[in-house]
Amino acid sequence: MPQMAPMSWTLLFLMFILSYLMFSMNIYFIQNFEYMKKKNNNITKQMNWKW
Repeated sequence: MPQMAPMSWTLLFLMFILSYLMFSMNIYFIQNFEYMKKKNNNITKQMNWKW
């Protein structure tokens, strides 16, 4: 890279970083949501069995 980086390059770099972070965060939140749904389903099954 040259010493004086133009604004467009820095913006492209930032956009790539932000898109990667958003992608990883979305995957993480989707996994957490699916795990919580499974947990809630197990809890409801246990409650139905008890009642």
